[in-house]
Amino acid sequence: MAATSKLIFLLIQGIVLLSVLDCANAQGLKVGFYAKSCPEAEAIVKKVIAQTLSVAPSLGGPLLRMHFHDCFVRGCDGSVLLNSSSNQAEKDAIPNLSLRGYGVIDRVKSALEKACPGVVSCSDILAVVARDVVVADMGVHWDVETGRRDGNVSNMIDALRNLPAPSSNISSLKSSFASKGLSAKDLVVLSGSHTIGTSHCSSFTNRLYNFTGKNVNDTDPTLDSNYIAKLKMKCKPNDQTTLVEMDPGSFKTFDGSYYTLVAKRRGLFQSDAALLDDSETKAYVTSHAVPKGEASFLKDFGVSMVNMGRIGVLTGNAGEIRKVCSKIN
Repeated sequence: MAATSKLIFLLIQGIVLLSVLDCANAQGLKVGFYAKSCPEAEAIVKKVIAQTLSVAPSLGGPLLRMHFHDCFVRGCDGSVLLNSSSNQAEKDAIPNLSLRGYGVIDRVKSALEKACPGVVSCSDILAVVARDVVVADMGVHWDVETGRRDGNVSNMIDALRNLPAPSSNISSLKSSFASKGLSAKDLVVLSGSHTIGTSHCSSFTNRLYNFTGKNVNDTDPTLDSNYIAKLKMKCKPNDQTTLVEMDPGSFKTFDGSYYTLVAKRRGLFQSDAALLDDSETKAYVTSHAVPKGEASFLKDFGVSMVNMGRIGVLTGNAGEIRKVCSKIN
């Protein structure tokens, strides 16, 4: 009888464990999804990205940001890649007008279609490309979960409603991330992606001129005054075209120097400065400034990218595998 009870107990344990695992894998994503259907998939992506960044290293930041802009609107379904047709698509929304690298995604897709027609989704391409540009910029490697399928809806309004603005305060940032199932830690860790890339002056000049709306000389008091002086030399009022490094002197290297800048009140955006307005995010910023916290940041970044990559995914029979990333089949 005791042996029977023990067996029943072990069976119940097993059922509970399987239930937990089923919940964890409910979205259908897994590392190595294409191991049998397209075993060279990730190697092909890596090769194209290496070739691209060898001649256009500035594309690293935009390609990383493209995955974020995809996942925060309708989930990680490749909808940011769709061109406008009967309606204006996500890529035509103001926050997405500065995205670059669509041609790179097209080259990756063409190479994959040649090797494995109709197998690898555009949404998975964005996820793997994001990892590969970080690695290429001397960042960290993480195992990317794949198995996403592509959506067939892309609406400019959805992008305007869901993408956090560079002027966001901490409460709206935390709310935005929470609505996607992401934590405050994910927020501050993923903000670290600002360590690579550039931004147009128009994304932050409100901090340099007439910040209060009462005087043209008013500046954002949360931004270091010496940094303001340097930025004003590059960005004049209403400048829409000049690009500024988000992590001056290190904008092509994926490292933890972003947190050093934010701690010194030199984060470029109001959303960067906002990380100092919350106890949890501020603690992370101050403890991960270079060099003491860089290793743990790099580890955390991979974890948070996996978390982000699970937002609203389409798997199984949902969605489709696009033949061309810019249009539905």
